[in-house]
Amino acid sequence: MQLLKDFSKEYSLFLAIFTYIGIHYFEHTLVESTAGNLIGFTILFVVIMYAAMSVAHHAEMLAEKFGEPYGTLILTMSAVIVEIVIIVIMMMHAQNPELARDTIYSAVMLDINGLLGIAAIIGGIKYGEQPYNVDSSNSYLSMLLVAIGIAMVLPEFVDPVHHHKFMMFNVIVFVFLYIIFTRVQLKSHKYFFEYTNKEETECEEESGCTPHKEINAWYHAFNLVVSIVVIGVLAEVLSVFMGNTLETFGLPLAIGAVGVAVISAAPELITAVRAAVDNRMQTVINIALGASLATVLLTIPAVIVASYYLDMELNLSLTPIQTMMISLTLLVSMVNFNDGETNVLEGFLHFILFIVFGFLLFV
Repeated sequence: MQLLKDFSKEYSLFLAIFTYIGIHYFEHTLVESTAGNLIGFTILFVVIMYAAMSVAHHAEMLAEKFGEPYGTLILTMSAVIVEIVIIVIMMMHAQNPELARDTIYSAVMLDINGLLGIAAIIGGIKYGEQPYNVDSSNSYLSMLLVAIGIAMVLPEFVDPVHHHKFMMFNVIVFVFLYIIFTRVQLKSHKYFFEYTNKEETECEEESGCTPHKEINAWYHAFNLVVSIVVIGVLAEVLSVFMGNTLETFGLPLAIGAVGVAVISAAPELITAVRAAVDNRMQTVINIALGASLATVLLTIPAVIVASYYLDMELNLSLTPIQTMMISLTLLVSMVNFNDGETNVLEGFLHFILFIVFGFLLFV
């Protein structure tokens, strides 16, 4: 009975279902005009973002249930699944071989420079400096360097004749890398991705701390999966309105990739800001860098396999501007995240890079 009562409060899920029915009914009428495309795109984007907030809520409940680093792993995996679903659907509709590359690039920029930058600024203003385990940032950044270098820079130097073989080879390598890294993160070096501050230590030693409330993991896991499925269904319709809108206004297709990245990163952004406000920078690091790594290691193999079976063209090689921005982002990250503390200046530097990323979309 309590489960039904809780489920009746899943307003985002019911809104998403009603929106799909309504948009699906009026879709042919809306796509015939510019105003109709804008209305359809705006409504779907807002509803998908609302559904993404539901994903963030249920992932946070599971995170509270299982603790770190399992919590952020669940959140990043949820976001990556949303991203993969939307990318594949939009690739099928747009027939754009660079869409996956632009989305992955946008996701990395959004996670490291946007999400982490905003969180560090907010946390820095409130607390001055926020500590975290430096081993985690070093681990994430070294993996990101290797993964991005192999999948998105090296192809530019590989003979086009061998591109297909190289991409299939990357699928095997990346799956292997993610399995190894996940084992390190959850088993052998779990302490790399944990940080306990004084307040948490005192709370663990005292008996007067607030007890951990019982959380129904199955309920939240079910709603998490359903929300992801609903987002994927809505994204299929969104891709039509997005493509028409970009074409009508002559906007670059890369903006569509940014839209996909924003939708998939919305749950992470919400959770990261809350963590920064609560002085939990370790959670922010795990989310921002972990999401970037999961995007590269999981999305790339997924789109390679999907493009192979759906017979679609795929280009993952970064452009010179993208290569420069990725390199600058990783270089600044290695300098900023080598002391175990973040501050306003570090957050501001990353946010400036995010602003530059947004400006370059129109250049």
